[in-house]
Amino acid sequence: MPQHISIVSIPRAAGYGIVTLAVVAVVIFLWLVGSWLTGNMLAEQTSPASPESVEIAPLAAGLAPSDPLANWLLATRAADEFSLEGVERAVVMFENVVRLSPYDFRWWIELGRANEQAERYEAAEKALSRSIELAPEYTFPKWQMGNFLLRRGRTDEAFAQLIKTTEKSSVYRDQVFALAWDFFGKDASMVERLAGDAPDMRLSLAMFYAQRGASADALRNWNMLTEEQKRIDPQVPRIIAQGLFDQRNFREAVEFARQSGIDPESHFEEITNPGFEKLIPAPEDTLFGWNVYRGDPRLDIMPDLRVWNEGARSLRITFKGYAKPELANVVQVVAVQPNTEYRVSFSVRTENLRSGGPPLMQIGNANNDTVIVSSEPFATASMDWARITLDFKTPEGCNGIFIRTSRAFCADECPITGTLWYDDLKLERR
Repeated sequence: MPQHISIVSIPRAAGYGIVTLAVVAVVIFLWLVGSWLTGNMLAEQTSPASPESVEIAPLAAGLAPSDPLANWLLATRAADEFSLEGVERAVVMFENVVRLSPYDFRWWIELGRANEQAERYEAAEKALSRSIELAPEYTFPKWQMGNFLLRRGRTDEAFAQLIKTTEKSSVYRDQVFALAWDFFGKDASMVERLAGDAPDMRLSLAMFYAQRGASADALRNWNMLTEEQKRIDPQVPRIIAQGLFDQRNFREAVEFARQSGIDPESHFEEITNPGFEKLIPAPEDTLFGWNVYRGDPRLDIMPDLRVWNEGARSLRITFKGYAKPELANVVQVVAVQPNTEYRVSFSVRTENLRSGGPPLMQIGNANNDTVIVSSEPFATASMDWARITLDFKTPEGCNGIFIRTSRAFCADECPITGTLWYDDLKLERR
């Protein structure tokens, strides 16, 4: 069938009007889209804590009145005014944010916090519960609800939420432990109610306590693990050992050092490698072994396989014109008991030792770096093996001693030459 095309003639004025309306519609649409994007961008890039947010927040909300993020920024600024009027206004604003985006759990959390700040506790709980419903697999809503319930004194309900937090997220785990630690006055039993008995929880608790100087609790949780479980992460005991040593919690640190393999032969109230029969590691590789510093070419410290009193070797210290007035070398820290009487004994030999400030042995409090007792300066010239004994009592609060070679003061420049040997050190209770 033949088709007919009809041509409709539009008056020129009407055509111009249609085009104009189309252009205006496009301009308005672009302006609205651009305005919304600008408001959203401003809100996204502005922290509520920044001074600029005072001016930017209302501008962003004005440009994008239907954008939840822009309205959130405005509401957060209102909540930060720390006045009843500001808090009340913030609640209304957060309700608007939730209305604009009702399925985003984050806004329900913000509404819950605002309601709590306004002392509308029932509304706050409902909002936080809604956030959990919207994101049941997320940790953050449970963390917020647990905090809220704890502040309301509902401990059992709070712990039910916080336990889920520790189980789901290792990131929040330490935060939960810290919350309970501070809230319950450093009560370890309350912290451990949140942890359970899983090996990774015990590892986390050991690390948590060690970081806070609760060394006995750290060791107690560590020792609840089997030997296999202790090897889950070999770095954990090494980190704890170093941390406790730096905090000068030596008694627990020596256990972690031994079990982690840093100092496998170190023990409480025992000198490690007392006869120098084993190799001396670098200072950075030991906590409770011998530390020997070899930075001065005029001081040579080496094991000696030819001269010994017992065993198969001793430690030889050779002075080659060493002139510094102070000496603190061949050092070892030993974990001990406070307020306890001890005896350190050792064998020493000298050869051609000459100086106005001879070397000597010092025992000190490793908790505050003060000297407890010093031996008499070693005999100059040459002396065959002699047994020297130092009796002392550890002060209150002293759980570690240092044993080191020092020297008697003689002058700012006091050369020393010759050699001495150590062997057979022993620590015992009196």
